[in-house]
Amino acid sequence: AKNCSVIWKGVKINIIDTPGHADFGGEVERALFMADGAILLVDSSEGPLPQTRFVLRKALEAKLQLMVIINKIDRKDARPLEVLDEIYSLFIDLGADEDQLDFPVLFAVGRDGVASRDLNKPGKDLHILMDTIVEYMSGPVYDPSKPFQMLVTDLSYNDYLGRLAIGKVVNGSVTCNQSLVCLKDEGVQKRLKISKLQVYEGLKLAEAKEVTPGDIIILAGIEDVNIGD
Repeated sequence: AKNCSVIWKGVKINIIDTPGHADFGGEVERALFMADGAILLVDSSEGPLPQTRFVLRKALEAKLQLMVIINKIDRKDARPLEVLDEIYSLFIDLGADEDQLDFPVLFAVGRDGVASRDLNKPGKDLHILMDTIVEYMSGPVYDPSKPFQMLVTDLSYNDYLGRLAIGKVVNGSVTCNQSLVCLKDEGVQKRLKISKLQVYEGLKLAEAKEVTPGDIIILAGIEDVNIGD
């Protein structure tokens, strides 16, 4: 999965691009754990594909807030309204409840960077997409009484920093050089100290002094950490 972030009208939106194939089932589930909502992107000609069904089922099971974008409506063989009917049928077939069926729909041409709520009124930009995310998808829910908690959902490596642990802050806050406890399999506890704390700014990484619930962060200086810790 690829991560990035966007600041829109004072709100930080973390964006996670999940793999779209059932072959990456474990990675899809880990990515969904970091999300509070999901955008289902469907081609206006191809319609829902087998992998669409797989990823959507995982998102529905996770009770994520969902919105739909029907993309590539400029194709000559585009059939956006038929595809929308197929999407509704897929939701129903997967057991979506009434709230999950009440999703916003946008029509887009991703290549041109435009989206619209009205198929007959072409979009000028992607402002409507960002507005819909802020309006429709709520922020992270957390317990203010709990200490810092994050689940390691991905790992990376840097030649200078060593192993990097990636995940979403579920509760609490943390600062660089703070001491933490890593909870491993079977309750084993391991003390560790963060040497570098980073977040996503756009497509790049930036150092952070402190992070709070909802932030997707990258911790460095903790060698003996695995996915699921």
